[in-house]
Amino acid sequence: MKIAAIIPVKTFSNAKTRLDLSPAKIENLCEIMLEEILHTISISPQIDKTIIVTKEEKAIEIGKKFNAVVLIDEKEESVNSAVSIADKYLLENKYDASIVFPQDIPYIKTQDIDFMLNYKAPPNFAIIIPSRRFDGTNALARMPIDLMETHYDEDSYKIHMNTAKEHTLNVAMVFVKRIMWDVDNIEDLKFLLEQNEKPHIAEKIKKILEIN
Repeated sequence: MKIAAIIPVKTFSNAKTRLDLSPAKIENLCEIMLEEILHTISISPQIDKTIIVTKEEKAIEIGKKFNAVVLIDEKEESVNSAVSIADKYLLENKYDASIVFPQDIPYIKTQDIDFMLNYKAPPNFAIIIPSRRFDGTNALARMPIDLMETHYDEDSYKIHMNTAKEHTLNVAMVFVKRIMWDVDNIEDLKFLLEQNEKPHIAEKIKKILEIN
């Protein structure tokens, strides 16, 4: 089974506006988070290829560093449109399943991906990991690739659950804390720094926040 990870990456200057940080700090934070998730996925034996959908030049550079396929999203309309770009590529290249991850879950570990995929049930399935607040979707696995359309930015976790059930009986909601820990606002960032999961990443983030 060929499984790909899809990571839609918004232009860094337009990302994480709710963090109330300077543009330079947000850009540095986005780089650290993207690099860390790409590193984790690149060493996961479960993932055959990572697809980045973006027009952000620094994200393209980071993606190439980890041998990701970079698909250019010139319009950058939404996460859903970015995922559809990746879906088209994966269908054309005969992938069996995909997992959509956000770029802002830097504490993810390879064992989290292993645990999530324990719930796969070919020939069709959907696996959904919600965000910590149960409003967003922090991982969405689909087999086949075009099992269902995505519904990000609209209370996506509940909609993804309901939509998946319309297309397959094999739907699993899975709780994986490190995947559930995303960064939307400054409270999320503080919460992340309180967790003793990846001290080297926490130190990098702290250094960014300390810069004037």
